[in-house]
Amino acid sequence: METAVWNALADPHRRAILHLLLEGPRPVGELVEACGLSQPGTSKHLRVLREAGLVRVVPDAQRRLYVLEPAPMAELDAWLAPYRRLWNSSLDALGRRLDAGDAEQGDDDPGTAPETDERKGADQP
Repeated sequence: METAVWNALADPHRRAILHLLLEGPRPVGELVEACGLSQPGTSKHLRVLREAGLVRVVPDAQRRLYVLEPAPMAELDAWLAPYRRLWNSSLDALGRRLDAGDAEQGDDDPGTAPETDERKGADQP
């Protein structure tokens, strides 16, 4: 995977722009408004995203729409797959341990603790 993709994704503003583009193509003006950045700042981020291949520009009459490019995301997803499997197996193992712990406790209601002398009543001798 290209370093440009990782560099582009390292910036939180660029990730926010990509998140907005998940909803569909948008002109730069909408992205400026949604991100709260200046127009030149947003354009700079869009240029980095475009050069990394994460977005492309589609002419639409008098304006240019920015569109999310799925191919680099698919590469990123493929690269992350082994790590996802690692997390899933770790979470499955944790779930089994928690289930085993619940089985050892029996049918006790987890919302109630057994009464202790302190909880039986402060006014009792």
